[in-house]
Amino acid sequence: MTDVKAIVWAKHPDIVLSQTVAHDRSSKVKSVSEAGTDPTSGKFFYHIESADFSQFEEGLRNDSTVGTFERVVETRDREAIYSFEYTDEAKVLSPVISAANGVILDMVNEGSAWILTVWIPERTDLVQLWDYAQQNGIDIELLRVNEYASLGNTDAGLTDSQRDALLLALETGYFEEPRDATLSEVAAELDISQPAASGLLRRGIKRLILSSLVDDSETPD
Repeated sequence: MTDVKAIVWAKHPDIVLSQTVAHDRSSKVKSVSEAGTDPTSGKFFYHIESADFSQFEEGLRNDSTVGTFERVVETRDREAIYSFEYTDEAKVLSPVISAANGVILDMVNEGSAWILTVWIPERTDLVQLWDYAQQNGIDIELLRVNEYASLGNTDAGLTDSQRDALLLALETGYFEEPRDATLSEVAAELDISQPAASGLLRRGIKRLILSSLVDDSETPD
């Protein structure tokens, strides 16, 4: 079995937050994959950059894919972390990937479209995402795909601890939406502190992304 890292472009007005970023064209939205979401809360966290948060929040209030939202913390000027609850009208791609035993490693908007970095066990499993897109009128395009030896059989730049943490998080449903396991539960299974577990997952996800996005001739920062 080979691991597949795919870069996917997708666009539809009902993909979560699409209406908001169309309203506030200065906004940049990026998923916070390592946030310790309570799986029972239905809340999802994103890092937001915007030239005008009042305009961004006006877009949220008129976005049919967003139920409730909260500005959790402002990290610096024109940047903040928000939490969202989705409505039933929202088209959420991560459950489709999760059903194929994959993970969305990263999700960031490009205008009102979305660029997703997807890890999935087999290239053929991407068919499930394409079927969902066709059934729901989602424009979708495969920008790049790389195949590697299985995560369980190679380090892909990962330490043993990072690989074990990622595999455990995947098995327990930490990467699903809504999450079936919290960060504290993953930490407890690993018998380490919550900050240590967060660090392992964050660094492991970074290594997986770099392994798919950075050429061998490039040196990451």
